[in-house]
Amino acid sequence: MSRARAQLPQLLDRVRAGEEITLTRHGEPVVVLVRPDSLRSRRTSAATETAVRLREALEAARSAPVPTTGLSATRAEELIGEIRADRDAR
Repeated sequence: MSRARAQLPQLLDRVRAGEEITLTRHGEPVVVLVRPDSLRSRRTSAATETAVRLREALEAARSAPVPTTGLSATRAEELIGEIRADRDAR
């Protein structure tokens, strides 16, 4: 880090040229210097990948059969009772 302070203008020039620089403290990575446009691109890619997975999951759910069995009234009452007992115990 102390070397980075002394060389900050040169480091910024290297980052501007497209290099990614990792700064360490006592040998441990602390920060990565990266161009803002590169960071935006990474974030956009991650968001796009998430959106694609979500769309695929929704499409799969649309074509999946709807379960015809559900909770019986008795089981629903049992679950409600358990929830209330847990809530009242707190």
